[in-house]
Amino acid sequence: VAFTLQQVQVLLVLMITLLASSALPQLTTSAFTATAPGVTTRSSSLRFIASSVRHRFASHNYLHQYQYFAATATTTATTATTATSSSKLLAFQSQNDVSTNASLVSRRHHQSTVRRYLSSIPEMDSTLGQDIEKMTTTTTPGYENYPLEMTDDERYLFDLNGYLIIRNVLSSEEVRLANEIIDKHQQQMIERKEAALRNAVKGTNFYGSGPGRKDLGGVLEWGEDSRVFKTILAHPRLVPLFHGILGKGYRMDHLPFVIAQDKGAEGFQLHGGTVDCTSGQYNPHLAYTCHNGFIRSALLGCNVMLTDHDPGFGGFCVVPGSHKSNFKMPIGMVDGEKYKEFIIQPATKAGDVVLFSEGTVHGAMAWTQESQRRVCLYRFSPATNVYGRSYFGHEGGGWPDKMYEDLTDAERAVLEPPYANRLDRPEIMQNGEVEISSRSERKKNHDQELFGTKYF
Repeated sequence: VAFTLQQVQVLLVLMITLLASSALPQLTTSAFTATAPGVTTRSSSLRFIASSVRHRFASHNYLHQYQYFAATATTTATTATTATSSSKLLAFQSQNDVSTNASLVSRRHHQSTVRRYLSSIPEMDSTLGQDIEKMTTTTTPGYENYPLEMTDDERYLFDLNGYLIIRNVLSSEEVRLANEIIDKHQQQMIERKEAALRNAVKGTNFYGSGPGRKDLGGVLEWGEDSRVFKTILAHPRLVPLFHGILGKGYRMDHLPFVIAQDKGAEGFQLHGGTVDCTSGQYNPHLAYTCHNGFIRSALLGCNVMLTDHDPGFGGFCVVPGSHKSNFKMPIGMVDGEKYKEFIIQPATKAGDVVLFSEGTVHGAMAWTQESQRRVCLYRFSPATNVYGRSYFGHEGGGWPDKMYEDLTDAERAVLEPPYANRLDRPEIMQNGEVEISSRSERKKNHDQELFGTKYF
């Protein structure tokens, strides 16, 4: 069956309309495939069509369908004069149909595969190919407003102190929203009343006047209420820092939770350290290293400050530079009773984020203010590192189901379990898009033959 360019245009518009109305959720590009020996095309027309398609798909949140369908339909029309090209597309489509609810990993794989097929077809107009490349390589909104890499200043300060303060990561409106949501769930907070749950020794500076710290879990499992908390997983201001400290493919390691302290509530005695501050033993699961300008922290704390922490208020505290210490702390220092001048409570405002290596000795001071202290604590690790085990402990595998709702592709990538990047791991790129880091297909096929499984 031969299709003219006009017929291809009509089919394209029809498919977009159907997709936008969700009438055909499982429709694939095979409907467009045809061998049309007599068809000729104009690149400018196709580019105009592609631009229209992009606008309509973007308005319906179907950008990934647009990228795939537009590239494939364009390629079909452009290369219809060659039977070899048509057979390539047919082979491609038989293996790469994409439904509207496909995961990001599949989408990015398909887009890169489209580009490989475009480059392999000699009849492809070079300028049109470049246009399709641009259309399938976009910048996620928000990423253009932030640094693409960890700066030299940030690298120096983090290496010097073992922690870094990033100002105004959340806007005042986001802070307000986060606190309103916490208010809604405040009754679910659990106070650490029992002696076995207390984090400071009674009578010491960190203990306060008696009330226990309050913890609130499930922050990524509240449906729409979790959106502001989920943004931290791949926040455009934080991603370059996560990459600089943890590397690409970084992952969430612990279940995040809100920490709250009322006036007089206890803090947390000093703990952690590349060399444990209490035992003096090396801590490989917390360790900080820097070699040839290459920073890595086995576990990274991420404190999202939801209330102001002015000097003397209490809350998060740290011993700057302790991530490089080779000895345990002097007796009394872990309880804040000795060498207090070396224990610093950083001054922060609501919306700031404090990143700290778990290899840096840290804790929390008793809270002194009438208003409740609030922070949301996350922990992240490099792709191959793991401390917590919730990633596989929920109902036989994976994080809690509700955590996966309403995630962006980048946020979902952060919930991957620990494994090496080269084993098809989704990685967040500088522009906020996600691509798959992978080995050659031949090596993967070899593993399948050798072990009977896709991955060794």
